[in-house]
Amino acid sequence: MIPPSFAYRAPASLKEALALIDESGDDAKFLAGGHSLLPMMKFRVSEPAVLIDLGGVPELQGIREAGDRIHIGPMSTENEIIGSALLQQKCPLLPEVARWIADPQVRNRGTIGGDVAHGDPANDHPAVMLALEADFVLRSSQGERVVPANEFYFGTYFTAMEANEVLAEIRVPVLGPGTGYAYKKLKRKTGDFAIAAACVLLTLDRGICKRIAITLTNVGPTPLRASAAEQALTGKAIDDAAVENAAQLAMQICDPAEDLRGDKEYKTHMAGEMVRRAIRQALERAKEAK
Repeated sequence: MIPPSFAYRAPASLKEALALIDESGDDAKFLAGGHSLLPMMKFRVSEPAVLIDLGGVPELQGIREAGDRIHIGPMSTENEIIGSALLQQKCPLLPEVARWIADPQVRNRGTIGGDVAHGDPANDHPAVMLALEADFVLRSSQGERVVPANEFYFGTYFTAMEANEVLAEIRVPVLGPGTGYAYKKLKRKTGDFAIAAACVLLTLDRGICKRIAITLTNVGPTPLRASAAEQALTGKAIDDAAVENAAQLAMQICDPAEDLRGDKEYKTHMAGEMVRRAIRQALERAKEAK
């Protein structure tokens, strides 16, 4: 199928982009990499009258360090995330996750901001942002507000971002000493969405789990945080029994949709397995971290 006709706008600044969305109202959509929006337009699930292409907006580009946070421009492509020396050194979880996304052709065009802001529970970055406790800077012509990742996702394709707002910046923490990380994803083939995936951030202090975040991809209407599993591991030495208990607790919050990738039982079981693998890898990395 092909989309219905639409007007195309290419602003050269963020101010111009926000003026265009105000002028066009609910009939307009911002365009990032296009890998989510354009397919929806082809199937006529979404029918915007105006597309506002953010590719030429310099304020939405770049990756920089500011204090103990890394500020990421949402129009940074997945390949730019992978190639960032700053992220590789200070938050290597993000380059690792980006390598799991689609294929090289898609990663050359797809953006981290589009992946984050679309509200698709099958996308990889949202669960990672929950684990990192990232902040999203949302901007409109009326001003700016900062929304924590754990307050951003309300439902499938339903987020805290208003129609006249743009995701202007993503802020993630610099990973501290003794922190391990992992993202484990099960998919049928290159380019496919996850059957299930798990992200783990783990900080050790003299062999004891000081802090842990466990989040899940594509096993609910939003990315999920396995709080009970985290609580079960915090303050303890992590052994095989503790890993298994955490996996079982994480499986209890899963409510995946059945599709060609599998039924609920299979996807839930695979989510538990991804949690086991992610905890074990994060634990090993935490032991090696200095």
